[in-house]
Amino acid sequence: MKIHPVVMAGGSGTRFWPLSRKDRPKQFLALAGGAPLLAATIARLPPLGKADRTFVVCGPRHAVAARRMLPQLPKENFIVEPCARNTAPCVGLAALHVAARDPQGVLAMLPADHHIAKPAAFREALAAGAQLAERGAVATIGIRPSRPETGYGYLKVGPRLAARSGRGKARLQAFKVERFVEKPDARTAARYLADGGYLWNSGIFVFRADVILEEIRRAMPVLGEQLAQIGAALGTPAYARTLRRVFPECPSISIDFGVMEKSDRIAVVPADFGWSDVGSFAALPDVRATDATGNVAEGDALVIDGRNNVVIATDGRPVAVVGIDDVVVVDAGDAILVCRRDRAQDVRKAVEELTRRGRDEVL
Repeated sequence: MKIHPVVMAGGSGTRFWPLSRKDRPKQFLALAGGAPLLAATIARLPPLGKADRTFVVCGPRHAVAARRMLPQLPKENFIVEPCARNTAPCVGLAALHVAARDPQGVLAMLPADHHIAKPAAFREALAAGAQLAERGAVATIGIRPSRPETGYGYLKVGPRLAARSGRGKARLQAFKVERFVEKPDARTAARYLADGGYLWNSGIFVFRADVILEEIRRAMPVLGEQLAQIGAALGTPAYARTLRRVFPECPSISIDFGVMEKSDRIAVVPADFGWSDVGSFAALPDVRATDATGNVAEGDALVIDGRNNVVIATDGRPVAVVGIDDVVVVDAGDAILVCRRDRAQDVRKAVEELTRRGRDEVL
């Protein structure tokens, strides 16, 4: 089975300020320990996804850094967007590139900034999704929920389908998706968990190039026409000029809202491979080693008489947290963040305020 992994590496990662910056967004940080998230995403793909068929989509600001980080990928496999336009145009552009090589090629669209603790189980689920995609489905990987999480979107599971993960491997279940569900409140999330018929939406999709381009044309005809213009120039000297002219005019909308929620081809493979979207500093205890009282302490950081804290010191200066619980303290050298763990999603508000004040030197 030939799978073309496409890693979406265009995010800004503002919820990880002050570690993340415009020139060094979240996917370039080693938030889960070891390698940066982007490098770890690529490293977990073989042997299912080979380097010569793996693509990375990013912006011009990060293209050089991405190529330097991933020398094993061919230079032509880096797809550079002229500007950020969310995931629907990103998916469409990637599908054009894969279709130019293999019109019915199977794409696996992968966020660059997630953590996966069990790569073998991840590849098994991805292969099952690819088998569904070969038959014309738009497959997604749904994560079996382990808690009433309010920070994720959900999938409502429908009738059961059949899927195999590969030669000699165990059968994985697959289902139709009845609907996509927005991030719930705490009571609704608890009901979803008790119901058992809901999965977390991982944002990982698998589909054939021709199928997703058809679905985009049906659900978003304007974007479909714009992609057709870019596709007509692909492989010609006019490509770069056409991309710079057309792509910024594409609607800025997610593939979930723009296409997936309107499609009747959606299937889901439920999986459990230690997935985290590493959505904020509050998620680091889920993907990093902690001490006996649940603290993450990195660099010259220490916690005394405190529980469930995230403390990061990056500039050689000691950072001490004494007698408090459930806080995030990050010293990036030129900027310091202090917040409650339950407000870690709101770090982006600090970035918005610093932007309003014109503090570009710390952004």
